[in-house]
Amino acid sequence: MGAVELIGLAASVSLLAGWRLYLCVFAVGVAMQTGWVELPEQLRALDVLANPWLIGIAGIGAVAEFFADKVMWVDSLWDSVHTAIRPIGGALLALAIVDPSDPAWQIAALLLGGGGALLTHGAKAGTRAAVNVSPEPVSNVIVSTGEDIVTGGLLLLALASPIAAVAIAVLILLATIATLVLLRRVLRRLTRRKPGVSPG
Repeated sequence: MGAVELIGLAASVSLLAGWRLYLCVFAVGVAMQTGWVELPEQLRALDVLANPWLIGIAGIGAVAEFFADKVMWVDSLWDSVHTAIRPIGGALLALAIVDPSDPAWQIAALLLGGGGALLTHGAKAGTRAAVNVSPEPVSNVIVSTGEDIVTGGLLLLALASPIAAVAIAVLILLATIATLVLLRRVLRRLTRRKPGVSPG
């Protein structure tokens, strides 16, 4: 596997961890345990994820997140708690994927993996807070279910094809930046409409 594919895989997994950290850990662990997805050679460094106890803990976390993410305002509380957890998890996943013999790559992966997970986490948390403002609860469930499907599908595709992982990382990054720009504009409009705020 070349450097570009390796970076793409590490970036994809860490970016997706900003949405669903427990699902990422669970899926990689199950894939390694069962051999159901042929993993790249570099993921041998993640052997600890194939530990049944760790798979069980990640599975419980994924189920808890699945349900917490469907309930209005509980999802925002969950996201608040995970503001530190997801970036750390994304950083450690990226760190484990790159070549352990090169300290420079390891430090770069740690910083970029954590930053990427924090970026996607920020976009997710901001979007969900905006969705929570709507009076009906159906949009919350629809957005959350969409996140579940997209995260699971992209994660499997990234693990199955390192070349696809590069494209996935780029697409997630572009979509995240676009979401953050859109959220900033919405927030500006909302603050301008507040009563008692002078236009000048």
